[in-house]
Amino acid sequence: MADVPLPPPPSQPPTWGPPPEGPPVRPTPRPRKPHRVFFWFFLALQLLFLVWIVAALNTDPDADACAELTGEALRLCRNTEEVATAAGVWLVVVFWAAVDVVLATTYGIYRLGRRQRS
Repeated sequence: MADVPLPPPPSQPPTWGPPPEGPPVRPTPRPRKPHRVFFWFFLALQLLFLVWIVAALNTDPDADACAELTGEALRLCRNTEEVATAAGVWLVVVFWAAVDVVLATTYGIYRLGRRQRS
């Protein structure tokens, strides 16, 4: 049975049943799903800023800067390093907020331009 060739496909549609009333009707195509590129870009940027802040908080202060100091000078040197770290993290947070405002404004303008006009 395995050596028997298959019959050729019919060249015309079957003739049974009533003939079609008109031209064939194509089904309406489904609407395309948006790719959401902006959403994934926004999330990646948020993750990048979060990693930046964690890295800034976990930096080891320069041990050589306060190595020879003692007493009040050592305490002042360490406090200065903590203040510098806090200021650096604050600048990253301000930059993060500014970038988010710019992205939100840009996305809002983009959405206004693509909306349906009635």
